[in-house]
Amino acid sequence: MDRKSFIALLASIIEDAGTAVLSTIDESGRPHMRWMTPSLLRDRPGAIYAVTSPEFRKTTHLKDNPLVQWMFQTRALHRIATVGGVVNIVDNSAMKAEVLEAIGRRLAVFWRVNTDATKLIVLETIMQHGLYVEPLKNVREIVSFE
Repeated sequence: MDRKSFIALLASIIEDAGTAVLSTIDESGRPHMRWMTPSLLRDRPGAIYAVTSPEFRKTTHLKDNPLVQWMFQTRALHRIATVGGVVNIVDNSAMKAEVLEAIGRRLAVFWRVNTDATKLIVLETIMQHGLYVEPLKNVREIVSFE
């Protein structure tokens, strides 16, 4: 599978589900997973975008260890993708606006736990590798972004 095909499949999974699971590693080497609201930006292929608060624990995890794993799945669980990559923490007004435009309507839960809109950063995951699976069809495709 090539990168372009993988990104198209990933976009369709995100469109279906609207959420994904992000895994980070804490300072003791323990993994932590949480639901996130990701997006792919049309003009920025090869990256996954999400927002968080600089005060959330995942931000500390990412400053210490920027390696992450994402898991995406359709609501019917018939298509699954995982992506490994490196996160850049971006605190840039233009990037925040672009990402919020893409995912803002899906951030109801985020705004309940982060009530201060000024405390917002973007997590930019640069994809290094991906895996696409259709379990019922025995499909398993690996793609490298390096």
